[in-house]
Amino acid sequence: MRIGFIGLGNMGTPMARNLVAAGHQVAGFDVAGVTIEGVAPAQSATEAATGRDVVITMLPNGAILRNVADEVLPVMAPGTTLIDCSTVDVESARTVAEQAQAAGITAVDAPVSGGIGGATAGTLTFMAGGTDEGFATARPLFDIMGQKAVHCGAAGAGQAAKICNNMILGISMIGVCEAFALAEKLELDAQKMFDVVSTSSGSCWSVNTYCPVPGVGPQSPADNNYTPGFAAALMLKDLRLSQDAAGAVGAATPLGAQATALYAQMAEDHGDQDFSAMLPWLKTRGAD
Repeated sequence: MRIGFIGLGNMGTPMARNLVAAGHQVAGFDVAGVTIEGVAPAQSATEAATGRDVVITMLPNGAILRNVADEVLPVMAPGTTLIDCSTVDVESARTVAEQAQAAGITAVDAPVSGGIGGATAGTLTFMAGGTDEGFATARPLFDIMGQKAVHCGAAGAGQAAKICNNMILGISMIGVCEAFALAEKLELDAQKMFDVVSTSSGSCWSVNTYCPVPGVGPQSPADNNYTPGFAAALMLKDLRLSQDAAGAVGAATPLGAQATALYAQMAEDHGDQDFSAMLPWLKTRGAD
């Protein structure tokens, strides 16, 4: 396919590389002027989108997505596909989908889970919203960039799934960090704690796969001074999206609200660290 890729940051760059490695023709644009071997550099989002079968975006927020859609949809041909892999608010995803449909273009909102490591390894999970036709077009590309893709429903459903998933993740990571911080105060060895919890009712991804304690469990950002696989600032962004969505539909999410408040405090000092750095941050707080 002839693919335009807009947004070549920490996630977009390895995703574009994987598409090139699979034999696709990729033109890329990023406001930071990023260049990638094998990706034809474009001087604007419009240039990256012109003459492409598919345009993929990986952008910071819904406002930027809307602006980029305003630029690229007029130059995309009817029958082509816009795949947005950003994590944005549901309303923005639906608005862009409606705008694309009016232009005869298929839109798929497809945020990802798996972080920088998953983007590099091609093991991301895609949560897709849009038509059956759009998902069918995007699926071969998802299979290159990831290991799983789920068609969650109509436009916006992918963003809804991502927001709900990451609210669970943010809440569970805080619980895991609180438990390990308490275990240390109780003079319980962290490895013994892991051995129990990872095979007991407290078992969860935040323990088994992404343990926030250095030297315990599989390799994780905790073993690299909390260099982010998923930055605390990004977790805060997603939690805020969850709370905006909850407010819009009148859903009660008290733990989601508390997790948002805690990450807001933690990210003031550690926003550029991994979200699992909640553990050392909690240790500095004592019994507040």
